Amino acid sequence: MQNNTFSTLFVGQNLIKLLEVDSTNNFLKVLVSNSEPLTEGTVIMADKQFAGRGQQNNVWHAEPGLNLTFSIYLKPSFLPVSRQFLLNMAVSIGIRNALGLFVKDGARIKWPNDIYYGDQKMGGVLIENILSGATYKASIIGIGINVNQVHFDPKQLKKATSLREILQQDVNLIELLAEICSHIEKQYLQLKSGNYSQLMEDYVNGLYKFNEPAAYRQNGEVIEGRIIEVTQSGLLGVLTNGTLKHYNFKEIEFLNHTP
Repeated sequence: MQNNTFSTLFVGQNLIKLLEVDSTNNFLKVLVSNSEPLTEGTVIMADKQFAGRGQQNNVWHAEPGLNLTFSIYLKPSFLPVSRQFLLNMAVSIGIRNALGLFVKDGARIKWPNDIYYGDQKMGGVLIENILSGATYKASIIGIGINVNQVHFDPKQLKKATSLREILQQDVNLIELLAEICSHIEKQYLQLKSGNYSQLMEDYVNGLYKFNEPAAYRQNGEVIEGRIIEVTQSGLLGVLTNGTLKHYNFKEIEFLNHTP
């Protein structure tokens, strides 16, 4: 445990730094499974992850010591399991708002939970929920942000970027972590208050390709449409030829060109 000067109530107040770990999410899951209670808001931060994961078991590659790779432990027992995507929204908004302090008018959320700058990926989120029946026991939120890395493997991360590439200067990792923890906590408390409509509005207003004509691939076919909503359950609403259709994860692919 390490005491911090984070200006938060609980997120990041218990910060555990590791030199190397398979993944911060896995490490945190082990802590949660132990009999000793874990403080909500605990953050596990690692210089190097040798088995970092993204959505759908994709591999997340980050050069050691140059980026933020960390996990947050939350206990959203107040949230109905059927609305668990709202937690995703709150976390994504928090990250986007924190990054907005560094890159003005640039950071966007790419549905469901990647962080983009322009058409390039800057980070991502992997949320793993632990349920007890129909209620939350815990939520482990893994976050990876490209910060000071400038070399990327094109086979693994196509069109990736980092704060260093955008700003042309290094960014202090702990200062950035403090901002992200603070902004996630703010959105999490808003979620806890039940203000779902404001969260949903903030999420779509900062969404990559929101209400813009764009090309997508669906069932092997290229379609043209506009994203006009994301439902509470996380479905993406795309208006195509006057018809609104909803898609789940991996049912639609973004194509980086306009129709």
